[in-house]
Order: sequence, then structure tokens, then C-alpha cells
Amino acid sequence: MRSAILLTLFFICGFSPLFSSAQDSSVVVWSVTAKKTGNNVFDLQFSGKIKHGKFLYLFANKETGLDSIAINFPDSAIIKNGVLQNIDGSKSYTDPVFDLQPVTVAEGEVKFSQQITINGSVPALLKGTIVFATGSKEEFLPAQEAPFEVALEGGVSQAARIKINSIDLSNTVSNCGDEGTEGKSLWGIFLLGLVGGFIALLTPCVFPLIPLTVSFFTKRSGSKGKGIRNALLYGFFIFIIYILLSLPFHLLDQTDPEILNNISTNVWLNIIFFVVFIVFAISFFGYFEITLPGNFANTADSKASVGSFLGIFFMALTLAIVSFSCTGPILGSLLAGALTKDGGAMQLSFGMGGFGLGLALPFALFAMFPNWLQSLPKSGGWLNTVKVVLGFLELAMAVKFLSNADLVKQWHLLPREIFLGIWLVIGILLVLYLLGFIRFPHDDKKVKVGPIRWTFIVLFAAFTIYIAPGVTNTKWANLSLISGFPPPLCYSVYSHPVNCESSLEPLRDYEEALALARKENKPLLIDFTGWACVNCRRMEENVWTNPEVLDLMKNKFVVVSLYVDERKVLPSAKQQTFTTKNGTIKQIITVGDQWATFQSENFNAVAQPQYAIIGLDETALTKTKGYTPGAAEFKLWLECGIDAFEKKGK
Repeated sequence: MRSAILLTLFFICGFSPLFSSAQDSSVVVWSVTAKKTGNNVFDLQFSGKIKHGKFLYLFANKETGLDSIAINFPDSAIIKNGVLQNIDGSKSYTDPVFDLQPVTVAEGEVKFSQQITINGSVPALLKGTIVFATGSKEEFLPAQEAPFEVALEGGVSQAARIKINSIDLSNTVSNCGDEGTEGKSLWGIFLLGLVGGFIALLTPCVFPLIPLTVSFFTKRSGSKGKGIRNALLYGFFIFIIYILLSLPFHLLDQTDPEILNNISTNVWLNIIFFVVFIVFAISFFGYFEITLPGNFANTADSKASVGSFLGIFFMALTLAIVSFSCTGPILGSLLAGALTKDGGAMQLSFGMGGFGLGLALPFALFAMFPNWLQSLPKSGGWLNTVKVVLGFLELAMAVKFLSNADLVKQWHLLPREIFLGIWLVIGILLVLYLLGFIRFPHDDKKVKVGPIRWTFIVLFAAFTIYIAPGVTNTKWANLSLISGFPPPLCYSVYSHPVNCESSLEPLRDYEEALALARKENKPLLIDFTGWACVNCRRMEENVWTNPEVLDLMKNKFVVVSLYVDERKVLPSAKQQTFTTKNGTIKQIITVGDQWATFQSENFNAVAQPQYAIIGLDETALTKTKGYTPGAAEFKLWLECGIDAFEKKGK
């Protein structure tokens, strides 16, 4: 439950401008006009009507730490000439919120102007935001944002085309490609969640609860038949509780199909995940315990005796709450991983369902067949060992989320070799821990290395040895088994990575690629990809490098890679307000906004990678193709696209 709350908070943090602009609209209603005063110079006139009983803070005050009202533009080509001018409606106010310090405010209505100069092309429509604070005698509302757009005299729109009407996936030249393959990934995520649920059972917070639960059903059910019924109901409720946690994300997904994909690639959200997973790891190491407030568990536990049906439900809820300190980090990993899959809420529900089933099934089975308890190992130090091992895995996950943020922003803080170097250190420390050379607060003083422990030592040692060449600049640095998880081979500390030598360099702009395709009389192969897309890297490193596939892509197609999570801001002249096919109004501000909307509008998908083959008249030659780990299958699809191009003749 706490994990769902955390993710909701992360969503709000990552998209706070959306919430603040909705909030301020009831306090200040803005209107903006523009007057051309020189060559590429404009005077923007702002007028704000302030709600009765509220006032608008205008200028900074050093004593209070209050920021001035500000006009911001996403395009660095927009230069503000000086400060706000011609301010009408301001007055001094002794504010009780700031210990009676004098501040400058406006009530009722305010007017001011801001002169700007535009370097380069003048956009037909200028976009920006007004950042301000409002208040009243009793409250203070800081850091609100109001987006605005204003027409500029002589401006020219260079906005890219988004919807291409000639692209129709229901009327392709050839039917080769993917249809209805989503279920495969859904069941894969379900199995991943199931494994997570089984792992959660082997933690100190959950494992000891199994005999307690069995005791409840065997002693209080009265009859064997009733005990079995109650046990099944108990397991069902555990399963349902975890499914319910995913429902809010379905509402978000219906509002905007791209929103979960945007969440997963949001830079600050990934950084928050990095910090949270570090905290989870330290908790698993035993230095502190993450728990929900006691009243949650007490309230649920007090209801467990209410009637048969409701009582069993609250027993299941109590289990979910009291086991949170161990299941929370595992569940958080599952939630975060599902959100980074394809951006859909259904994947999240399948993952949560798998986790709930993995956690519920053993409880129900042992309650139905209590004699099985005798085959269970006794609780002991091995439970804490499992928890510490999970702590090391949480550290590895944390590095992955920091890498996602780094790739999206192209900071080059975690090139491939540094990323793998950190994983290498984590692997070495994990092996040393299992051998008994590293101890944590709740570990046994003496470590007995038995067959099971030796098995995991060998597995983790083998993995650590496997990734070691990844920090070198050799042909062995291409770790195909974990392709996609580390940064790309070319995202390297070396100036000339040996595994990066490739003759295929996709273009990055659709119109440029289409023009080249028409010039060379070749079909256009569109690659919808993302910086933080694991499966995209797997395709590029394992499938694109296949000699036959590479030959086709290089010589028979013009290839364009469109990054849907590219955060580079478009020039003002290329920004636009777009109405989607379902009637949603969307602001196209970044390169990623443009290509994500282009994909969803024309190809009915938000998942990456997605590949499409387009003819010179911009018609779809085949169905699209998603993640295809087999080079032979991908090659057949490419050949089908070539045949369709030749059949159509253009």
C-alpha cells in the first residue's frame, strides 16, 4: 500500500506544473497580448484578474525569501530585455504571514509588460509560463505556474506534421508484422511478479507468519471443509488487495496513453527512485526498519474478527501491512520495473497480480494442508541472509534508475564502464558477504556455508566474473546476456569503443529521412526508441548487428530513429498545440513530445521499440514490428517490407 502511495507522490513531484497551473487558474486569470516594437523585438502585455479576497505577490523580499513574479520561456532563443515594466496595480502590504514584513502585492487586477528579443526565426505562436505566488490574510500559495501562448506579428510556424492521414495500419500492402502480441509481455510480467511474491515469502517479515496463519484456520474454522473455504478466501483477498493497488494507474492511462511512459522516463522521478532504492537497501542491511504507521496495522487487525467474510479480508490486509518492511522494497522494484516496460497500466496490474498470487498461494495451501508445515525449514539466520542479499540487489536497481536519468539528459555521469564497474563492486561485496567476510547488524556471529549457500555463491560469483570484461575496451565488453540493462556500448568512457564501430547511423528527423528515402527510392524504416528503453538497446546490440539484418537496414532502407523521451526543447517556431484523435489538447514542447505523439497518433502505440516501414507516398507497407529478439524473424519482416515496396512501386 505504501508503495502505491510513494509512486503517486513521485508522479505529483514529476508533474507538479500540471497541478499548480490548475490550482492558480481559480486565483488569477491571465491574458497576454504582444506588440512588435522592432526587428525580432516584442513587448508582451500581461493582465491578471485576481480573485476577490486574494492578492498576488509581485517582487522579491530578501527578509522573507519571497521570489519575484517571473516570465519563463522553454526556448533559450527568447531573451528577456530587463525586468518587468509599466506595472499598474501594485501596492505595499504588511503581511502577517511573513511576520509583518512589508511586501509588494496587487489586488483585483494587475498589468505589466516584458520586452523580449527573439534570436532566429520568430514563431507564429509564442509559449511561456508565468511563475508567481498568491495569498490572503490567512494563507500563502507559493510557486504557481500559468502557461500562456500569444500570437506574434510576422511569426511563421515551422511546426512538424504530427498526424499523417495516409498512414493506415488496417490497410497495409502486406499483413506481415505484429498483431495481438501484447499478451506475451503481459504474462512475462505476471511471471516476474510471481517470482517476486515467492521471494517475499523468504523474508523475516513474512515467513514466520505462515504457521500463525495456519494455526488460525485449523483451530477456528470448526470443520475441514470450512477451513479449506476460508483458506482459499484468504488467499483470494491477498491477491485482490495487490491488484487494487494498480487501479489508479488505469485512470491515468485512460486520461493520456503516454502518461505512464512519461512517468517512467521522467528524470526527477528516476532520481527519486534511485534515492528510495538506496534507502530500501540500507533498511535490508538492518540499519533501520521501514514500517507503516502503527495505527494502520492496529485498525486492520481489530477488524479481523468482524464476521467471517470481512474478518478474513482484514486478515489479508493486516498481512499486507505488517509485512511491508520486507515486501515494500520488492514490490517497489516490481512497480518501478513495470512502469518502465511499455508505459501501460495493464502491465502493472499483471505484475501486481503475479506478486499477490505468489504471496497468497503458499499461505492458502499451507492453511488447507497444515501437515506440509513439517517440511518447512525452521526460521533462523538464513532469513536475514535473504534480506541482506535483496539489499545488494536493491543497490544494483538503484544504479539502473540513476542511469535512466543520466541517459535521458545525456549527462554522461554513468557511462557504460562506470555503470558496470559499480555492479562489479556490488557483486564482489555480495560474494564476500555470503562467504562470511562481511557482517551486518542482524547476522549470526558464525556463518555456516552449506550447499544452498555455496550454490548462490557460485551463481553470484559467475555473474560478477561475466560482467568484469564490460569495463574494458575489448570485443568481450559486449555482454549480450544483459544487453539493454547497462548503458549502450557507445555511451562509453573510451573515445573509440571497439564494439561501437558500425556503418549504420540512423537519421533523427522524420521529414529529413522521408526526403532522403524519396531521393534514393528506398522504403523508410522508422525506429521508435528511447534513451531509457532496455529492449531498444537489446535490439540494437543483438539484432541490428546481425550481418544479414545490418546489410538490409544499411542498403535497402533509409533508417530514422525517433526518441520519444528526448528532453531537448524544440525551437519556439516548432512548438505547437496539438489536438489528438481522442480530443485531448497536448502541448508539443520537446522533441520527445513530438515523436511520442507522432507514434501514438499514426501507429496506435506508446511502446518502444516499435518499427514501421513506410512507402514514399507515406502509406504503411506492413504491420508494425515490436521487440523481436530473434534476428531471423526480424530479417523476414524487413524482407517482407522490401517486397511490399517493390510490389507497390513506390
